[in-house]
Amino acid sequence: MASKLYPDADAALAGVIRDGMVVMSGGFGLCGIPEKLIAALKASGAARLTVISNNAGVDGFGLGQLLETRQIRKMISSYVGENKEFERQYLAGELELEFNPQGTLAERIRAGGAGIPGFYTRTGVGTLVAEGKEHKEFDGETYILETGLVADVAIVKAWKADPFGNLVYRKTARNFNPVMATAGRITIAEVEELVEPGSLDPDCIHTPGIYVQRLIVGTDYEKRIEQRTIRTPDAGEQVK
Repeated sequence: MASKLYPDADAALAGVIRDGMVVMSGGFGLCGIPEKLIAALKASGAARLTVISNNAGVDGFGLGQLLETRQIRKMISSYVGENKEFERQYLAGELELEFNPQGTLAERIRAGGAGIPGFYTRTGVGTLVAEGKEHKEFDGETYILETGLVADVAIVKAWKADPFGNLVYRKTARNFNPVMATAGRITIAEVEELVEPGSLDPDCIHTPGIYVQRLIVGTDYEKRIEQRTIRTPDAGEQVK
């Protein structure tokens, strides 16, 4: 089996990025985002992108970088409340938004990766989310039809990988990455550590390498925190 390893993010994106394509980008907030691949996507200059991601990063970091350069035409997202440039572009009519309940977004991606074209859910019935969608009754309850999502390219972040693309995620950085890895026609993963073939416990592999076409090893990750919250000690309380 051939190695899927590329020397850097620019090389991994070469030949697959084009204007107008659909890109899935893993992560939840700023946790588990493919920092290096997002930066390389910005550097590529690809325009009019449709980006599927739980959120749009923050101003100046994550997918927020692509908003600043106006490379994103449409976002398919769940939570976008941390990005003022996103808000400005959307309210000005410069950015299209397909808004999804978070669980619906996750299931649309999972369905796309599993080859399921659509599914019915009660989530969103009677709200703006349901407008224009097929309604159907099951056992006296109304459901709406949601479609599966597939991307031209999925970019994901993992903790460890072997050269064949078998991936292991770390704790909450797992989030949307595993389902997105299955739903990209081409999936490119960036990882923090590359291990020897056979060193990963097969029972602990989260994404089998069959889903991953290209792989890079990144360094010097920022891993920013969106909202850093600390507690002020009460008077006389000892802080350890």
